[in-house]
Amino acid sequence: MTSGKPFDYWLTDMDGVLVHEETPIPGAQEFVDTLKASGRPFLVLTNNSIFTPRDLRSRLLGSGIDVPEASIWTSALATAQFLAEQRPGGSAYVVGEAGLTTALHDVGYVMTDRDPDYVVLGETRTYSFEAITRAIRLVDGGARFLATNPDTSGPSQQGKLPATGSVAALISTATGRRPYFIGKPNPLMMRSALNQLGAHSETAVMIGDRMDTDIISGLEAGMRTIHVGTGSTRPDEVKDFPYRPTWTVPSIADLIELASRTDLVDTEFRP
Repeated sequence: MTSGKPFDYWLTDMDGVLVHEETPIPGAQEFVDTLKASGRPFLVLTNNSIFTPRDLRSRLLGSGIDVPEASIWTSALATAQFLAEQRPGGSAYVVGEAGLTTALHDVGYVMTDRDPDYVVLGETRTYSFEAITRAIRLVDGGARFLATNPDTSGPSQQGKLPATGSVAALISTATGRRPYFIGKPNPLMMRSALNQLGAHSETAVMIGDRMDTDIISGLEAGMRTIHVGTGSTRPDEVKDFPYRPTWTVPSIADLIELASRTDLVDTEFRP
């Protein structure tokens, strides 16, 4: 008998693993279809807090990838869950879009700019000087400072866009207060996803393209990790990090057969 651990639960990053912007990565739909057919619980994770899971499902469908709404987990959902556990029924001043405000409303939070418990910063494509100034004054006034994720930039068709981490740095510089980041690489994001699945880290695997977010947060949450070479961290750069993924494969297409094996354990996996 083998002492290897099974692949019972699957977590995978979205951008750089399943899609590039709106373009599907070859093998992504087949991989998702295989997981669904196997009956294994899985979640698609993203640090993007702009969209609700329903929005993201629609966007993925437009790329030909059919992921159930309930199988999408965002940094906005993880942030809302964290706040509901830390201070139930609280209030927040939010700089962000529907993905974040909807998640906070769903856990019973009130959105206000009058003495909120928290200032919560998320990603948006329409950062306003007025909103950022208000956030700075509220943090100075004693509001606790949270941000959905530390990503400093994001991709677009025209090039880089400033993301949550860059705006958080602006607010931090003005106030002297650093935010608590909920999304990857915080392993809290991974643990919240595992809890959503009712999973144990020892029988779960995390697939990601970025060593500095996906892989390290999966590692710190106690999961096995698989790096794919289709995104931010190139395969030749993996060796430069002081930690390693459990396995490295060229792309998600190389994991379709693995996802189909309900009896496979890690000691038998040879990428």
